[in-house]
Amino acid sequence: MAKKSTPVDSGRSKGKKASAPRGGGPAVIATNRKARHDYHILDTYECGVVLVGTEVKALREGKASLVDAYATIDAGEVWLRGLHIPEYSRGNFWNHTPRRVRKLLLHRREIDSLTGKVRDGNHTLVPLQLYFVDGRLKCELALARGKQDYDKRQDIKRRTEEREVVRELGRKIKGMKG
Repeated sequence: MAKKSTPVDSGRSKGKKASAPRGGGPAVIATNRKARHDYHILDTYECGVVLVGTEVKALREGKASLVDAYATIDAGEVWLRGLHIPEYSRGNFWNHTPRRVRKLLLHRREIDSLTGKVRDGNHTLVPLQLYFVDGRLKCELALARGKQDYDKRQDIKRRTEEREVVRELGRKIKGMKG
């Protein structure tokens, strides 16, 4: 009787992409950490991004920068400007332009709502992070209002105070155990 071979489990389920983390959550490519420092985040939206082939490959390598990125609304469409996706390392002369303008995909009612809010007040659209969900690139877009310098200083002071409180509590707990 022939011996039955058992299939080898690679540890990866068939539905997940190679770039997804082990926890099964979205694979974060880039984060705009400065946005939370410079802006009050009022609301966030998840939107798709229209890309060309070599951009996807470069993003799968984990290369992108949201440092100078922002979004605008032109003729009823949302556009992401200033996003830097470097050229694909193994690309040829059909490689993409690193800082081209990319279209964001949102529902019509979301675009209309954002248009009114951006036009009426001192609000702007700032990308917070790029990540893959089920193999598709998503952008977390924030409706934000710029912070003044004193707001930034207050935030830094508050974080420092919270850090000191946690540090003191840790010292007291260690002192009680010893």
